[in-house]
Amino acid sequence: MKICFPFYYVVMHVEAIEERLGYVFSNKDLLITALTHRSYLNEHREKGLAHNERLEFLGDSVLGLVVADYLYHRLPTYAEGALSQLRSKLVEAASCAKYLQKLGLAEFILLGRGENMTEGRGKTSILADTFEAIVGAIFLDGGMAIAKSFLLCHFEEEANAAIGSPPRNYKAELQDYSQKKYQQIPIYKVAEESGPDHAKLFHVIVCIADREMGLGLGSSKKEAEQRAAFDALSKLESV
Repeated sequence: MKICFPFYYVVMHVEAIEERLGYVFSNKDLLITALTHRSYLNEHREKGLAHNERLEFLGDSVLGLVVADYLYHRLPTYAEGALSQLRSKLVEAASCAKYLQKLGLAEFILLGRGENMTEGRGKTSILADTFEAIVGAIFLDGGMAIAKSFLLCHFEEEANAAIGSPPRNYKAELQDYSQKKYQQIPIYKVAEESGPDHAKLFHVIVCIADREMGLGLGSSKKEAEQRAAFDALSKLESV
């Protein structure tokens, strides 16, 4: 793809980008920075932009931690070596590039003319770095719980495929835990709905004994509740 969208085009389509992410930034500059490759900055210093390498550094660590936490709680019988292999597979550059392509955001990467003419928009390294930068931007803007929910919402299917085993029923597990410890069931509440009618994203929180215990995002309430239950179980199992 040799089309190179200019800066103003990306700015005009921030809402569309956020719709694909399922997350609305409080600080839009973080999103623009996450999409800015060094080669674009080198040719447009007058715009006062920053490139995405620092966000990439941060996002790489956030992604690694979220995946490690997910695998640790998802696969309680797996040894350290097996968990490490799975994590490496899920966070490698090729996987991150596929995650960005799944989001449909490659067209919005701000590249310099040289990278664009040499098909930089299709390079695994550039796609992967941009994805990690986006994760870093979401973490800075919304915190770890939002970054974790974002990743599980969009890419839990890929994680389950890599694991090769059926998913756990987190809602059932959390209900069993809650009934045994508190003699009551968890309460799920829709905190927010975002996106257009054809692509709704539900933000669900789960409370136990009047305490907010987990947050989950999903394209349906059922999906979001499962992820909120997973988030709650992860926290409870870590205590």
